[in-house]
Amino acid sequence: MEKHVVVIYPHPDDESFGAAGTITKFRKQGVSVTYLCGTLGEMGRNMGSPTFANRETLPEIRKEELINACKALDIDLRMLGYRDKTLEFEDRQTVAEHLKDILEEIEPSLVITHYPDYAVHPDHNALGAAAVEAVRHMDETKRPVVWAQAISNNFPDVLGKPDIVNDVRDIFDKKMAAISAHKSQANGVLGQFQQNPKNKAEILEGAKKALGKERFYIWDYDK
Repeated sequence: MEKHVVVIYPHPDDESFGAAGTITKFRKQGVSVTYLCGTLGEMGRNMGSPTFANRETLPEIRKEELINACKALDIDLRMLGYRDKTLEFEDRQTVAEHLKDILEEIEPSLVITHYPDYAVHPDHNALGAAAVEAVRHMDETKRPVVWAQAISNNFPDVLGKPDIVNDVRDIFDKKMAAISAHKSQANGVLGQFQQNPKNKAEILEGAKKALGKERFYIWDYDK
């Protein structure tokens, strides 16, 4: 059993869409989980329909949503304070050192992050790369295992079969609760629930099909 799991993603909602089921499985085992969230997603385009936010208010809204999602998942939260859509321009080694300091404090046995170059968004790729580097620079005897999540369309063709495939459909209610906490981002799905109540089961099944399996590669530091 893992001692402590640290999840490192750049945006509020990345943890819920990407790994909420896996996180839930760890919490059910009594494993502590800490989320290191890179930014507040303040440059997100989704302002609601009808509009409920603007560029000035969105950061606080997404911060509150993030806190609520972490409560739903029963995990600790640390906000790293970077700016949305700028992580690719940060010095990678500086970010890696920042992460390394936190990891050495927490001493996790497992780190979950994005797979660099196969995570679609520049922030995903940049923070994933910094997380991989952070662990690389740690004392080898204290290094946590790294699970890297690829989400680009071509990742199976390039990277092969994932090492870890967690089927989380049996606990999908917990994943949906976490996703639903991010109302500004999950608005489309939630809107369908509200507008078409007869289709609720169908929509839920569609969500399960798309998000019911969480896949990770174990990072090989010997390459």
